[in-house]
Amino acid sequence: MIKDQKMIGIKFSPDKLIQNLIKGLPNPKWSQQYNMAYILNTKENLGILFTTFKGIVWINYNKFYPNKPVNTSNEIVDVQWFRKRSIVPGYRLCPEEYLLKLELKKYANSTVKTYVTFFEMFINHYSDRKLETLDEGDIRAYLQVLIQRNASNSYLNQVINSIKFYYEVVLGMPNRFYEIERPRKEYKLPTVISKEEIISIIEHTNNLKHRCIVQLLYGSGLRRSELLNLKLNDIDSKRMLIRVEGAKGNKDRLTLLSKNALEDLRMYFKEWKPKEFLFEGRKGGRYSPESVVQIVKQAANKAGVKQNVSPHTLRHSFATHLLESNVDLRQIQVLLGHGSSKTTEIYTHVATNTFKTIKNPLD
Repeated sequence: MIKDQKMIGIKFSPDKLIQNLIKGLPNPKWSQQYNMAYILNTKENLGILFTTFKGIVWINYNKFYPNKPVNTSNEIVDVQWFRKRSIVPGYRLCPEEYLLKLELKKYANSTVKTYVTFFEMFINHYSDRKLETLDEGDIRAYLQVLIQRNASNSYLNQVINSIKFYYEVVLGMPNRFYEIERPRKEYKLPTVISKEEIISIIEHTNNLKHRCIVQLLYGSGLRRSELLNLKLNDIDSKRMLIRVEGAKGNKDRLTLLSKNALEDLRMYFKEWKPKEFLFEGRKGGRYSPESVVQIVKQAANKAGVKQNVSPHTLRHSFATHLLESNVDLRQIQVLLGHGSSKTTEIYTHVATNTFKTIKNPLD
């Protein structure tokens, strides 16, 4: 907003070609306040902008479609927990328009809970202030408090995202928090355990159902949510594949089905008789995520595995063991459902064959 008029801000790295093209746009001006070029925000100007730069630069136009859903899956956005929860007197609630925008954009239920929780923590830190009076300085002061409490980098980033969502998406103020500093990204290596330890974990599960869960997490490289969303017809025993629908990024993919796992799955089906989902709770419906974590951790403890093993550790181990067996990195990327090969390349840092070809200088 400049002089009560909506503008299209154009932020770019110094480039003579881009600068010359901007000069050809309708009445371009420069804002000292926002440190960017701008033109009047009209449908015609937006079209001219895209036509001018098409094939030359990548344009981020997300801010022009604030109500566009970010999630196109069939998952039902459930926000009733928000309205039904018991509230401590004096506790400041998340504004209704914040929740409505999350619903309209079909954010995942886990994201909705995260954003609401973190944003309420922020506004209750400034319980005596009106939201519209809070600025970048107040946000930085709040982040400093969290840093002094030893909050992790991922925690701080989630806090920033929840606050930015209110001002930039709910209120439509895209230029306000460009300069908020984010923690430096951490690069942590994935935890990987050996094949022998995987087998021992499988052997130390409590029952056939638990055994099948661990086998699919490892043998198919599934995320926990992907495992819980599996339905009976997702198991393709003829092609020895598993169909994963609506995975991270709303992407479908196929992954491997182990022969050993298939044998146990057939026995499991006869014994447990699931109706809709492959793994269901006692009263039917999708199995709980917490139960999967406990199954893996208890089996790992019984097996005497020293590392902290989670369901995702089994997925990391699946990818690393494939790489150690000389499976092509691109094939592993497809099996894991990674959008970028850079994400898959992290396993080259933990695969043993990366180091076997290097002679130790001590030897």
